[in-house]
Amino acid sequence: MSRPPLQVTDAQAAAVDRVARFVVRFHLTVPAVLALESIRPLSFAGSQFMHVLSPSITVFLSTEDWDQLAHLLEDRRGLDYMLARIEALDAEQAS
Repeated sequence: MSRPPLQVTDAQAAAVDRVARFVVRFHLTVPAVLALESIRPLSFAGSQFMHVLSPSITVFLSTEDWDQLAHLLEDRRGLDYMLARIEALDAEQAS
C-alpha cells in the first residue's frame, strides 16, 4: 500500500526555507545534515519535543515557524524535504 505524497503547506515551506537559508548562510550545512540524519529514527518523537520547546525558541525563530516545522517533521518524509531544501540552497551558493 503506497502512502499519499507529502503535503507541504505554504507556511511549512516558508519556515523550512528560512531555516535552510540560515544554515547555508552560516556554513552549517554539514553539521545540520549530520544532525538531521542522526535523528531520523526519532523524528516523530523529536517533533513532539519541539512542541514542548516552543515557548523558549522564539529567540531564534518565530513561534509560528517553529510550530510549522514541528508539524512537518511529524511525517518522516518532512525530514527528507528539509534536507533536500538545505542541500539545494547549499548547491546554489556553491555555484
